[in-house]
Amino acid sequence: MTISIHPVKGLPEISEGDDLALLIGDLLAESGLGLQPGDVVVVTHKVVSKAEGRMVELEDDGPHSHRHLVESESAAVLRRRGDLVITETRHGFICANAGVDRSNVGPGRAVLLPVDPDRSARRIRSRLIQRFGVEVAVVITDTFGRPFRRGLTDVAIGVAGFKPIRDLRGTPDDHDRVLEVTEVAVADEIAAAADLAKGKVGGIPVAIVRGLSLPAEDGSAIELIRPAPEDLFR
Repeated sequence: MTISIHPVKGLPEISEGDDLALLIGDLLAESGLGLQPGDVVVVTHKVVSKAEGRMVELEDDGPHSHRHLVESESAAVLRRRGDLVITETRHGFICANAGVDRSNVGPGRAVLLPVDPDRSARRIRSRLIQRFGVEVAVVITDTFGRPFRRGLTDVAIGVAGFKPIRDLRGTPDDHDRVLEVTEVAVADEIAAAADLAKGKVGGIPVAIVRGLSLPAEDGSAIELIRPAPEDLFR
């Protein structure tokens, strides 16, 4: 299998109420990239949140001005160390600061996670399928840290059009040993791969991952959350 990753350039600054699917579709059409059957459209959550009005004005632009937002956006606070807070969001995601982010937004502002990223992904997917007439999938991403690993990576927080996990349990490996625990987080792999083309700076929040053969199925990013009884690190 050969895959390719195509950044979608030229998306304007997004404001509340903007039709994100329309803007992405226009850029795909104008660039000649279009959409092909099986494409995965990967969208940084920040532009989704902006379009959905998930921007908040802060009282000041100080380094601690968003602390109250972290508390209000958290279902639980799991760890604290200095200014770092590890929380569980209402979606069930375990991440720093409940996903409250001040990067790539204007001074005195913060952006929150979408209320329902899976629903946001389904809306974008439906509009793009309607416009281009081909089956595609959508992944909405955020940047997370990882236990015991340095550095950040993009992960899927919203999924539409495929199952985010490929369950290989019960299948034989190359030496005919039956796999017992292997579940591949395909949606997270797609998110991380797309970020190589989008990047954290440069204003490219959308990319197309092309060449994957993913069965068209209903899926949710919630499937990626490890149930608490299985989590050894809480």
